[in-house]
Amino acid sequence: MKIKMVDLKLQYDKIKEELDASMQEVIDSTSFINGPMVSKFADNLSEYIGCENIVTCANGTDALQIALMALDLKAGDEVIVPDFTYVASAEVIALLGLKPVFVDCRSDSFNIDIDSLRSAITYKTKAIVVVHLYGQCADMESILTIAKESGLFLIEDTAQAIGADFIFSNGSKAKAGTMGDIGTTSFFPSKNLGCYGDGGALFVNDKNLANKVKMIANHGQSVKYKHDIIGCNSRLDSLQAAVLNVKLKYLNDYIEARQSVADFYDKSLRDIYSIITPVNLRFSTHVYHQYTIKVLNGLRDDLKLFLSEKGIPSMVYYPIPLHRQLAFKDCKFENVNNSEDLSKEVLSLPIHTEMNEEQLNFICSAIHEFFERY
Repeated sequence: MKIKMVDLKLQYDKIKEELDASMQEVIDSTSFINGPMVSKFADNLSEYIGCENIVTCANGTDALQIALMALDLKAGDEVIVPDFTYVASAEVIALLGLKPVFVDCRSDSFNIDIDSLRSAITYKTKAIVVVHLYGQCADMESILTIAKESGLFLIEDTAQAIGADFIFSNGSKAKAGTMGDIGTTSFFPSKNLGCYGDGGALFVNDKNLANKVKMIANHGQSVKYKHDIIGCNSRLDSLQAAVLNVKLKYLNDYIEARQSVADFYDKSLRDIYSIITPVNLRFSTHVYHQYTIKVLNGLRDDLKLFLSEKGIPSMVYYPIPLHRQLAFKDCKFENVNNSEDLSKEVLSLPIHTEMNEEQLNFICSAIHEFFERY
């Protein structure tokens, strides 16, 4: 069987009847935009996430943009964002006339570095965008303290970590995306909770802020044809909600399946001296949107090529830190040494809900074969 980074076909086959029936319900109703299925999904997601106010939208990038628009930031205000992440987390900042300030990540968890975050704060800083990268929460207890002390807004980008739990020092738990002022997520098909097109959502604890977010996503109106603020047009269509409403029921099962794959990789690869397997932090569960290893001694690209020749896909998330992207050439950045190093070391291996032991043995055997040369 061909190995894929994500196998959505096999996943679909297992729940085909439920998915088809859910989509057919929308087609029969002909309520394709903001229909009952969208409301139903939002309610179910609210219960799962533990956040009272869910606002759905067209995609994860829109969710980030809407979140920033809702905070009434002014042109030139600085927003701190990790240097080692996908471009969407930063491009929406620049798009709104704000100033991205790139900070370093931790070399072990790949998430935002607390010391780098602290050192980047100036009188111009107004907000922090935290990215829970690869499926594990950043150190939110420390970040929440910093945000409160400095009077900063806090946005959580949880596109890769939906369903992950953060464990506070007192033992209490919260889902990724529910701890800051606004949480955002993406339902891109390859995500742990993915639809069959584009989709996104925002998680907002404050009711007034949630109402504003909802208005912004709907042309700035709370009543039809009455536009109180500048907004945009960003909607989750009902067919995508129909897919998500079914798949949400299986999200915990999907997470457990990914964790089992990760456990297999951990045990199989931990003795290879040139590989560092993902760390499991004491304060966060890991939902493994990606299983990302560090390949040391300059061997990452050679390993990737070797795996490709064996028919094994792999991906580099991300090969160029944001501060070195031409689009952000004029932006400020703090010490980003870890970000630079990781861009040369990280390699994400196939991981999805339908992987079997035969595939995993083949992948791990190939990796061992490669390193036997050195």
